[in-house]
Amino acid sequence: MTINNETAAVRKRTNSDEVSSEELRNLIVKGMQEKKGVEVVVMDLREVKNAICDYFVICSGNSDTQIDAIAQSIDEEVHRNTGQNPWHQEGKMNREWILLDYVDVVAHVFKKERRAFYDLEQLWGDADVQYLDETKPDTAPDAY
Repeated sequence: MTINNETAAVRKRTNSDEVSSEELRNLIVKGMQEKKGVEVVVMDLREVKNAICDYFVICSGNSDTQIDAIAQSIDEEVHRNTGQNPWHQEGKMNREWILLDYVDVVAHVFKKERRAFYDLEQLWGDADVQYLDETKPDTAPDAY
């Protein structure tokens, strides 16, 4: 199989003149909280060897409808504030685990049962994990 480098999709890191991964992370958290995503977690992968991005932002929803609404809210929040669309999306049809890949930050929106099964927090155990306080929905993750 030959890959044409001119047409192959390439993950590109953001430039310093574009939105930072920290700003993007905060916008994703806000999008999750807008639609009442629960158990919001920010995983800082910057110090993890061979990590594919800077942050995972993870949340759960109670139904496939809520999962879809959370993913849509993230997409709208990021696009409204940065003009960016996800580089890649997965799971929109099944609505059990929707992934929105913004290259530097990847958002994971799970149905509760699927989240427990995949347990990304344990899988990426070397990451710094911050559990956000759901009683204060307007609180952004701590600066790292």
